[in-house]
Amino acid sequence: MVVGVLQMRLMLRDARSLKDKRRVVRSLRDRIRNRFNVSVAEVDGLDRRQQTVLGVAMATNDRIFADQVLAKIVDLVRAAPGADLVDYETEIL
Repeated sequence: MVVGVLQMRLMLRDARSLKDKRRVVRSLRDRIRNRFNVSVAEVDGLDRRQQTVLGVAMATNDRIFADQVLAKIVDLVRAAPGADLVDYETEIL
């Protein structure tokens, strides 16, 4: 079994309140879950209005497939309106 883990630090420059932030994060989380069938959670920056860290995890039997899916998720987040990808880190276990 192969486990792929992705951690992404995002900047939400247009978020004027935590409610604005939750709207953007929820939309992004749902898009990632629906398109790639992975687990997604906000893992850090919960009380910061313009910053968040999303964690993504997936289990598969192919290391190359896990790496490809995580790369596609990074591309989706880069193109997402309202969120700027600051940094990300992938790990295949």
